[in-house]
Amino acid sequence: MSKTHFGFQQVDEGEKAQRVRGVFDSVAPRYDVMNDLMSMGLHRGWKAYTVLVADARPGQQVLDIAGGTGDLAMAFARKVGPGGLVVHTDINEAMLRTGRDRLIDGGVVVPSLVCDAEKLPFATDRFDLVTVAFGLRNMTHKEQALAEMRRVLKPGGKLLVLEFSRVAPPLEKAYEWYSFQVLPRLGRWVARDEASYRYLAESIRMHPGQEELKAMMVKNGFGHVDYHNLTGGVAALHVGIKC
Repeated sequence: MSKTHFGFQQVDEGEKAQRVRGVFDSVAPRYDVMNDLMSMGLHRGWKAYTVLVADARPGQQVLDIAGGTGDLAMAFARKVGPGGLVVHTDINEAMLRTGRDRLIDGGVVVPSLVCDAEKLPFATDRFDLVTVAFGLRNMTHKEQALAEMRRVLKPGGKLLVLEFSRVAPPLEKAYEWYSFQVLPRLGRWVARDEASYRYLAESIRMHPGQEELKAMMVKNGFGHVDYHNLTGGVAALHVGIKC
């Protein structure tokens, strides 16, 4: 069986999805608290910027992949209004349940579906926008997932990928220290799970950098691909248009 990476480890491809599921089953109850601590609240600004760049309009159809606790789904539901549709999805049922409950508590009711981004159960040319925030790096076959995202977009539709990326060189040493010394300890103290947060730090290092991901999107049929570095490259927003 082919191998792939799970953090810094090499595992069988069939094993990775199960291991990633275990990580997010563990962190789901404290995911939002940990996101605020890990990013010092910056993830909220990154997501707000993603919504701004997406420019969702009333009546549009939006697919939120790896939607987790529902931040983007909630924002987009308010943008597209009652005449539009937002579909909130995640491969992890625990994360999806947490997000669905949070959306309902916020007065937003949208379809929440467990689905695999590498095999999307939607018709071709269905959505105006597809978004994935902090989920692509956990996918086993990233190119297959990108191809599926392109397939379900309407011609001229927009894909937005918000993900941790490569920091600017002056930040590298401090970021490395924070990722491998501070982050796992936060995981242990707050979520009682050091190993999962060590994996998250490792998974960021294994994810394609800005230019590599841009090339991957172009290869899989997206035109006008550009990216926006956020907070010195700690995160990057890649935007591609379906040709």
